[in-house]
Amino acid sequence: MATTPERPRIEVPSIVPQREFHFTQEDFDRVRKLIYDHAGISLAPIKRDMVYSRLARRLRALGLASFRDYLRLLEGGDEKEWETFVNSLTTNLTSFFREGHHFKILEKYMLALATRPVRIWCSAASTGEEPYSLAITACEAFGTTTPPVTIVASDIDTNVLATGERGVYPVERVEKLDAELLRRYFLKGAGTQAGYVRVRPELQKLISFTRVNLLDARWPVQGPFDVIFCRNVMIYFDKETQYAILKKFVPLLHPEGLLFAGHSESFHHAANLLQVRGKTVYAPLQGAR
Repeated sequence: MATTPERPRIEVPSIVPQREFHFTQEDFDRVRKLIYDHAGISLAPIKRDMVYSRLARRLRALGLASFRDYLRLLEGGDEKEWETFVNSLTTNLTSFFREGHHFKILEKYMLALATRPVRIWCSAASTGEEPYSLAITACEAFGTTTPPVTIVASDIDTNVLATGERGVYPVERVEKLDAELLRRYFLKGAGTQAGYVRVRPELQKLISFTRVNLLDARWPVQGPFDVIFCRNVMIYFDKETQYAILKKFVPLLHPEGLLFAGHSESFHHAANLLQVRGKTVYAPLQGAR
């Protein structure tokens, strides 16, 4: 019986997309070390493509030919570019009243402190949705647009801070808000501003925006704070860096103050500093100060 000869296999080479700039593992490792040393951010190995994509824009803007040239510029101490470098590699995902259970806890807590003014630090403010949510919660709790509450809103990224300070958002950012809250605390844009809303001035007056790098030895904020919101930022730090930041938070908190963390963050490794007071809510441990 005749057999059909086996056809030879043809190896098809895999197509590797050609990149505009040469980006080596050494370049990536240097980026990881620089962002960790400067901002405490631990970039996972799988973030290599993300790093290339975001920093390649800077190479184009600066007219540089290679990542090596760009990293040499950073290591030479260009302060303006350092700021842009950090802004490029930070991720800012936020929304109004994200993790809503925290705001219900905050409202009860503020009302219990009605005998004195309440100070809040929103330490990862991003584009402003979180501090404005805090301000709305305060106004609703006290039934006035001039509640006895002051809010410090900070972030390492100056671009997002500028957005927060302007307080102007596409309508899509507020479409899930209750219609009555939207009416009370936002102004609808018209003409060239159609499709946007602006936070009412009364709300903006409750908040001061400032840049803070949580990795800096000194922070330009002073306690005591009744409440610190530090949500969904610790996930970018390793445990050692987290602990160092938490250790600096504790002296800035009122002895009965509260620290709010993100839904995926746990501070069990800082049990000698903080005690659990609710779902991702902590209070200073007596004696930890």
